[in-house]
Amino acid sequence: MKYARDAKPSLNSDQTAQLLFEALPWIKSLTGRTVVIKYGGAAMVDAKLRSDVMSDILLLKIIGARIVIVHGGGAAINEALKHYDLPVEFKDGQRVTTPEAMEIVREVLVGKVNQELVAAINQHGNVAVGVSGSDAGTIVAEQLDPGLGRVGRVTRVNADYLESLMDNDYIPVVATVAQGEDGGFFNINADVAAGAVAKAVHAHKIIYLTDVDGLYEDFSDKSSLISNLTLEETEALLARGDIDKGMIPKLQSCVGALRGGVFRAHIINGTTPHSLLLELLTDTGLGTVMHSTMESYEQDRHPHPLGVFASRLAETDEDAESR
Repeated sequence: MKYARDAKPSLNSDQTAQLLFEALPWIKSLTGRTVVIKYGGAAMVDAKLRSDVMSDILLLKIIGARIVIVHGGGAAINEALKHYDLPVEFKDGQRVTTPEAMEIVREVLVGKVNQELVAAINQHGNVAVGVSGSDAGTIVAEQLDPGLGRVGRVTRVNADYLESLMDNDYIPVVATVAQGEDGGFFNINADVAAGAVAKAVHAHKIIYLTDVDGLYEDFSDKSSLISNLTLEETEALLARGDIDKGMIPKLQSCVGALRGGVFRAHIINGTTPHSLLLELLTDTGLGTVMHSTMESYEQDRHPHPLGVFASRLAETDEDAESR
């Protein structure tokens, strides 16, 4: 495990030129590769941030990346539920979704949030296509837990449909409403949906845009931001059970994606201007990266010793045995 460095100061013109030159190998590594971006949080709600993120996504497309956006819309759903005097309730990080609430979720995610995102991208050219998870069976699900109502577990993804859109030079923007195995609709956690889509389209990278700088070993200690982890370290961190609850679905989804063939998973702060470009196109980066292989870990930008977290776990286990 490696820990993030302090942010660099503002760049002068020579440094900016060097930064652009530095981006070349990262651009080459993305050209022709599929990148799944899970989009949500404040970066979605704030109009300026949303515009910046959409511009960054378009730039990634211009340099040759094949982009799929998977989005939620929690704040907008909460607002709509309150408007209709329906309860806002969560259980183990999942939204309890009654049949009445499911209708609101569909209305908000597919009819409002999805179309707003598509319009924001298409201000730069008609390259985005709105996709409901139920369109062409893009996401199919079964009930996850009767206690959660219409919350689904993904059973399959129509990767061919998403690939066909990308082959025709479009960016699919996927709302996380799934077609039900039972003929109805299911609400899918956006982190979970993004991981399932990334596996299905054999993505090179999956990126989670959040409202925090990345994964912390101790959320109360801002110096404990982790820059890099191996897949095994990520699984060990989950097993330890003391990380921030809001990160659990993301980490579980990251593990599933990496186990499913995705090369790297990134968690970055979408409220930082141009965080996507900084993370993907610079040597320093700014978020947390999880690696599917040790080779990927060793090749990354931070030349720190391997296995720091694994060593700490071993020490913890030895201490436990000694007690």
